[in-house]
Amino acid sequence: MESVEALNQRLKDYYGIDTVTTDPIFRIVWADDQVEKRLVEYLDTGIALLFPEVREVKKYPYLKGLYVLERLVVIPEINAKDLPASKVSYEPLWAYRDARDNPLPPIWEATKFVIDALYAVLGKKSLVKYVDTEGTEEARQMRVEKLQEELFGNETNTGDALAHNQAVIVPRNYEKAN
Repeated sequence: MESVEALNQRLKDYYGIDTVTTDPIFRIVWADDQVEKRLVEYLDTGIALLFPEVREVKKYPYLKGLYVLERLVVIPEINAKDLPASKVSYEPLWAYRDARDNPLPPIWEATKFVIDALYAVLGKKSLVKYVDTEGTEEARQMRVEKLQEELFGNETNTGDALAHNQAVIVPRNYEKAN
């Protein structure tokens, strides 16, 4: 598995940087470490403030213990009062987790697929590079299964139990004692 630093360098090399801020257009970050300055009306304790103030808050309080793919975007004018500290912001594009919210490691193939799919929807690029080039149905199916595994991981109850050391394994040649 590639390190996050190596993946971020590939994202910078492949998709570029913002010419004004020189920040990469896409980046992978640890969700728990991300904070942002927001205009808030309540303290953490729930007490209402007389006047809203700018405070540093967790960016992803709903995402814990996983990596997030972010995209650099210009803050719309209507939201500028909520994020007064800057004109651009990294916004979440993809959280590296399976259907049961178990964290998955970031990998290049899945990351590139998500970004290219976004660009295809925006009409900026085409997914033509993902046209099947395999000659057989079996080869295509193997490629699709590999991509699903990279994007979503092993989502079976048995696989989860094995991964979290909660499974009991009985050998095939086990014979019950009388």
